[in-house]
Amino acid sequence: MAALFSFEVHTPYRLFYSTPVAAITLPLVDGEIGVYANHSFFTAPVCTGILKIKDQKGQWLEAFITEGILEVKGHKTVLLVDAAEWPDEIDYDRALAAKERAETLIKTGSFRFETDTARASLKRAEFRIKARGLGKRQSG
Repeated sequence: MAALFSFEVHTPYRLFYSTPVAAITLPLVDGEIGVYANHSFFTAPVCTGILKIKDQKGQWLEAFITEGILEVKGHKTVLLVDAAEWPDEIDYDRALAAKERAETLIKTGSFRFETDTARASLKRAEFRIKARGLGKRQSG
């Protein structure tokens, strides 16, 4: 059995996850990273994307996460993000509507801050849709 380490995911609204794990992978600003037990210490900014968690049974769990910060320190890894959602928590219709609104604003936006905000919204919506699809495949 793989060595385990403590892993927590916090959002401003809840403790999303807190269980020892065998591994995690997630997107950082400069690429995806995998963290295992006894990983070297570091702190890094996290991008919107898919968090993958290898649980104690060796099963991979997947969740949607937004921007945040990851701290790997000793036998504890902590992820602080603005939002984290399991696939079954994602409202697919709402994510599709957000995607459509963002695409429209990107096309029609007059100011850079409008289109930059819309691009960030589009990215979140696309990853929510992707995460929701992953959840459907896992349970089916």
